[in-house]
Amino acid sequence: MEIKQQLKQTLSLVMTPQLQQAIRLLQLSRMELVDEVRREMDANPMLADEEIEPRASDSTDKSVPTPVSGDGPMEERIGVTERIDSDVDIGLRAEERKVREVDWEQFLENRALQPPIPSGRSGFDELPPIEANLTRPRSLAEHLQWQLQMSDFLDSEIRFAELVIGNLDENGYLDLKGVQREDGTCTPDLTIEDLAQEAGLDPEDAPEVLKMIQEFDPVGVAARDLRECLMVQAEHFGLTELECTIIDRHMHNLEKHNFQAIARDLKVPVEEIYECAKEIQKLESRPARNFTDTDDRTIGITPDVYVIKDGDKFVVMDNDRGMQRLYINESLAKRLLKDPAAKDFIGEKLRSAQWLIRAIEQRRKTIIRVTECIVEKQREFFEKGVAYLKPMILRDVAEAVNMHESTISRVTTSKYVHTSQGLFELKYFFNSSIRRVADEDIASESVKQAIKKIIDEEDKANPLSDQAIVEMLKAREGIQIARRTVAKYREMLGILASSKRKKLF
Repeated sequence: MEIKQQLKQTLSLVMTPQLQQAIRLLQLSRMELVDEVRREMDANPMLADEEIEPRASDSTDKSVPTPVSGDGPMEERIGVTERIDSDVDIGLRAEERKVREVDWEQFLENRALQPPIPSGRSGFDELPPIEANLTRPRSLAEHLQWQLQMSDFLDSEIRFAELVIGNLDENGYLDLKGVQREDGTCTPDLTIEDLAQEAGLDPEDAPEVLKMIQEFDPVGVAARDLRECLMVQAEHFGLTELECTIIDRHMHNLEKHNFQAIARDLKVPVEEIYECAKEIQKLESRPARNFTDTDDRTIGITPDVYVIKDGDKFVVMDNDRGMQRLYINESLAKRLLKDPAAKDFIGEKLRSAQWLIRAIEQRRKTIIRVTECIVEKQREFFEKGVAYLKPMILRDVAEAVNMHESTISRVTTSKYVHTSQGLFELKYFFNSSIRRVADEDIASESVKQAIKKIIDEEDKANPLSDQAIVEMLKAREGIQIARRTVAKYREMLGILASSKRKKLF
């Protein structure tokens, strides 16, 4: 053994801060990117946008920020598209600002001499925008709280009712199951008597107060299961004794449409059971159906790119609406760089601003490049629709654009494209392939749509089984698919089995 020095040249991947920032920005959605840009602008005084320091159309005004590009020393890269004269007359610029300033005393004096504005509206232009008149829909908890305030409950009963309302699930049922702790254990299930003790109410009065709450609108709310929910509605709306008995004793047979078993047990004709089932079907199984905690009108998706057909070609355009165009604040940087004490701080902020601007630009170019590749490979989809979607995986696009599959995955996650066929996430275009008898493979998403179309066209009184759908797919489309695959795709589409899709009346 001996000690010696040796030179060796190796290649290794180093995750620099710039690379980490570029990767992080690449996988952000549009809304997350907007928030990230706002945070960076708050933390970095060297960043500016057109709203803070608007760019003048006149090229003689050199005191505005300019986009960063090119190479060179830090001081030279502050203004690349146009040079800034270092000895600009600061006094002249201050005089120009004074000219533009408003003489507020004269303004207020002229304002006082003006006649009063008439109170009547002269037209629709003075009306507030429609967005200002929209109100948030009331949630189920707020709707029940309003009814509770209008009731004549005692203080202890009100506290108990508030606990009940606070324990309702998204369907309007009373959920008293235990919750899971951080260590993996679960708390014990609660009862209405436990809620009564916590509210200071006599536990014997809890069932009666709960029944009164279940009479609130919507009727059947705060029920503990489906049977109780339907029983409350049946008693409230005056259903017959036979219908109440079916709900109370034969919910399992009612769900399976096993009317013969109900008729045998209750010793009544099956036709009468059919009529009772018609009335029971009119009851609401989800009391919270018309209430939601989120306003659907405020949920919107802004596309990252647009695919527009121009003649025979498809053009991919990025959506910069609502995105702040970042620039280097040149005027501030030039002033602060003259201060030796602030030079190091400003240099670091300038480098950080440059890295951010370049990372955002690289993100934009990468999304457009990947989208153009998707459009090229899925041209028939953009022209004819979902039925012509081709099977494609991440590797296909990665090899075409000379990128890694992980990069393509980051680019296509939470990014949306607006097309003539609708608004789609970029992930939507990646599908596994399904074999066809005498044609090229078809995408799994197209098979799902074919299954949905077959079920929509079926006879509701005699729905098709999964095996029948397999045979129809092979006969119509030449698609070879197993019965269990049809069942899986049907469940993904939210479609029930044939036995539960059957309409008897």
